[in-house]
Amino acid sequence: MKSFFALVVGAVLCCSAAFAQEEAPDALVKKVTDDVLTIVRQDKDIQSGNTKKAIELVEAKVLPNFNFQRMTALAVGRDWNKATPEQKKHLSEEFKTLLVRTYSNALTSYKDQAVRYKPTKMQAGDSDVVVRTEIVQSGSKPIQLDYSLEKQAEGWKVYDVIVAGVSLVTNYRDTFAQEVRANGIDGLIQMLATKNKQLETAKK
Repeated sequence: MKSFFALVVGAVLCCSAAFAQEEAPDALVKKVTDDVLTIVRQDKDIQSGNTKKAIELVEAKVLPNFNFQRMTALAVGRDWNKATPEQKKHLSEEFKTLLVRTYSNALTSYKDQAVRYKPTKMQAGDSDVVVRTEIVQSGSKPIQLDYSLEKQAEGWKVYDVIVAGVSLVTNYRDTFAQEVRANGIDGLIQMLATKNKQLETAKK
């Protein structure tokens, strides 16, 4: 799948909040992507499919700089407003787990692709920015990979990854909407929980 490696790069766009405050979003993307892919290139366990180690890397490098509540709200769409605070909490937790497992699987499939960084259009005072890159693969056309980031008090946060023009987050929207129509918000929470259990079992 052409978007699979793109998730690898999407998985590594973060570092500590303190560092994020000091870096422009495009500089943050470049430095952290390069640093983490260097780790993956040198880690034979991750390359050979060690999902546990990949999950640990994702949790250490991804979670601090992703806005999972906004990502979940975008994925759920208009049905997000139907959820109670408790349901929103559960939805965000399950969706975060799904993305972490997806990213971790992508890390174990890394095959030494390269990343090309494009100039970022940004004005002073901007708080919402798109950072554009390309994944370069031998024998294939480059894959456009864009990141939507927003600036918060603690630094820049990624809230969407766009692979070849398709939003990773909103790509779930139709499926989620169908589940909500059929079984309500609790049905969607259960669907995500079941999917996460299946992913966990598949890697054991």
